[in-house]
Amino acid sequence: MSWIHGSVRSQLGTYAKRILIGGTATAAGFVAAYRNDLTQLQFDTFSAFGPFLRLLDAESSHNVAMWTAKHGIVPRDRRPDITSLGVSVWGREFPNPIGLAAGFDKDADGVKGLLGMGFGFVEVGTITPLPQPGNPKPRCFRLPELGGIINRYGFNSLGVDAVSQRLEVLRQQGLVGPSTPQVPRGLVGVNLGKNKTSEDAAADYSVGVKKLGQFADYLVINISSPNTPGLRALQGRKELEKLVKRVKNTRDQMQWGARGPPPLLIKLAPDLTDADKSDIATVCLRLGVDGLVVSNTTITRPGAVADHPTGSEVGGLSGKPLLDLSTAALADMYRLTKGKLPIIGCGGVSSGEDAYRKIRAGATLVQLYTALAYEGPSIVPKMKQQLAACLEADGFTSVQEAVGVDHLIPQS
Repeated sequence: MSWIHGSVRSQLGTYAKRILIGGTATAAGFVAAYRNDLTQLQFDTFSAFGPFLRLLDAESSHNVAMWTAKHGIVPRDRRPDITSLGVSVWGREFPNPIGLAAGFDKDADGVKGLLGMGFGFVEVGTITPLPQPGNPKPRCFRLPELGGIINRYGFNSLGVDAVSQRLEVLRQQGLVGPSTPQVPRGLVGVNLGKNKTSEDAAADYSVGVKKLGQFADYLVINISSPNTPGLRALQGRKELEKLVKRVKNTRDQMQWGARGPPPLLIKLAPDLTDADKSDIATVCLRLGVDGLVVSNTTITRPGAVADHPTGSEVGGLSGKPLLDLSTAALADMYRLTKGKLPIIGCGGVSSGEDAYRKIRAGATLVQLYTALAYEGPSIVPKMKQQLAACLEADGFTSVQEAVGVDHLIPQS
């Protein structure tokens, strides 16, 4: 460095000292900030790799995320959940109402790791009777500026037999199944679908109930994906009535343990007409459906999505652009069912405030997916803390006290 002018060398020395002092102070502050919460340090550190993961295409990055969950290379939250977040529904005790939506762990490959991250429950699937590859690639597209994703996966699934084997292993470990209520860190829902070429949807869903119901804390009949031709037609009144009768009859004829059969839920689209919603509510109440999941992805392109370069891709839109539409659909179904059916609120949830909005609109439980893809595991503990703060700020001591309060008529 002899060729560097003396004054410049002096300035560089000063800058180096500043960097050293500043770096030391930053490190000290970093250590102080996490000194009493090493678990949060673990979550935030893991999530910091998100931008590098997103250098891959959307489906490849998802596959990497699932690989880390499968092999336990994800942060684990052993801290007890805040008491106010506990939810009792369908005879099940959820440690918190924040769940992972179907579509992330399609084949029950990473349940243990995902539950360990602190989710109150994980919904696996969608699972079809026979293995099928789904639609051609590419089939998943990011809209990062809008916090959205468009996918047209098309129920890619290993099939019920492969998933049954995986869930059996988890049951032997005491992680899933009605016969083992001591479920560490959460419960497991199973989302069922039909094969693309099947002409008997009810038979397909019944196969799922027979082979996977024994492992499920609840079952979901997914009739609302926009990526399987003709699937959404099953939401029509006559079609839904026939479907629910056959699938429910299949479940009710099976032998179950002390907790009884798993609750049967229907997953709905956010794009339904008012008449469709009314018909669905009538059928579900009359036939004894146990609950709803509202909602799936949308085929619409609201707001800025329509002008986005990726917005023209065919498929279902999820993430932040879906929040308003899905929450409105949730509120409608809560009102039409008179609050008699527990609802899992799904669509656009990316914060505790969003979850709280769903709960006030009528959701008993809430799910996320796209926000996890963008923000990483750190969103799970943050969302729970934010939700607890929202409840406390409005004077609620539990989630269930806040369910549907936006529908209450103010007292004069």
